[in-house]
Amino acid sequence: MVRIAVLGCGRIGRMHAANIANHPTAELATIYDIQTAAAKDIAEKLNASVADSAKAIFIDPSIDAVLIATATPTHAEYIEAAVKAGKPVLCEKPIDLSLERVNSCMKAIAGSSVPVQIGFNRRFDPGHKAARNAVIAGEIGDLHQVIITSRDPGMPHRNYWLEAGGIFRDMVIHDFDLARFMLREEPIEVFSIGGRLIDPNLMEELQDYDSTMTIMRTATGRQCHINTSRASNYGYDQRVELLGDKGMVQSQNKKPYELRKFGSTAVESTSLYLEFFIERYKEAFNEELNAFINSVEKNEPVPVNFEDGRRALILAEAAIKSAVEGRFIKIDEVN
Repeated sequence: MVRIAVLGCGRIGRMHAANIANHPTAELATIYDIQTAAAKDIAEKLNASVADSAKAIFIDPSIDAVLIATATPTHAEYIEAAVKAGKPVLCEKPIDLSLERVNSCMKAIAGSSVPVQIGFNRRFDPGHKAARNAVIAGEIGDLHQVIITSRDPGMPHRNYWLEAGGIFRDMVIHDFDLARFMLREEPIEVFSIGGRLIDPNLMEELQDYDSTMTIMRTATGRQCHINTSRASNYGYDQRVELLGDKGMVQSQNKKPYELRKFGSTAVESTSLYLEFFIERYKEAFNEELNAFINSVEKNEPVPVNFEDGRRALILAEAAIKSAVEGRFIKIDEVN
């Protein structure tokens, strides 16, 4: 059994803790959060202990690995501490909101063989993986275009905006990683536009966007288009389309059920999308954890590493610069 400690007991940390507790080859060893009451609550429900501090986790020889789901500004610090202690890490995205801090973290852990996996769970979605595998198998010929649609069901609360680091670093960063995963080539230039279409007053105040479109190109000419919105009134919308010279594959939304009603005057179709990311990507989160535990047990490279996290942030920085300056940004300008 791999004994894993969870740092952070917010929404995502609680989900990770439950997944670990239910995993057949893992044990939820202990939990830490600066809000002790939150840590105690989840620990009692999942039969785990509560750590007095993050440091206590890193120096505990009985803990095999750590999962970091704390506030973003703590991620790099905790990654460095875990690697120094020889404990494999699964860290939620992003590594940090500052590329400079990410680069300093990279230097701090350079040369270490301790696995560091970044939580880009969408790579593990069964539909998304199947679409990518279809391309690799040559089913659609040479890949020409990747189209990613990513729309949240509603605007987050104001406090979230103040800490998230902007839509490109917080939300679209998932899509930047997914784009790299699908393209299998590095984008060399980025063009983005951002709009304040849902709540213009709030977005202008926070100097952020609620609606974005991004175009990217690789060195071989492959194209990617990412469209995002913070509020889709019909539900959480997550789709990927891959176009090649011999065909197309799509990974569509998941639904809890689909019902069609037939009457004398009309046919009614009722199909609801799953509520939000925890529900939509439930299988992906479990597969992400499986992959991490497998890497720890077999001492193998993780499937989504630190450099993947750094590359996604570089694309986010390029997108921000493009949206502000209104021009294509070459990756070398921000790398």
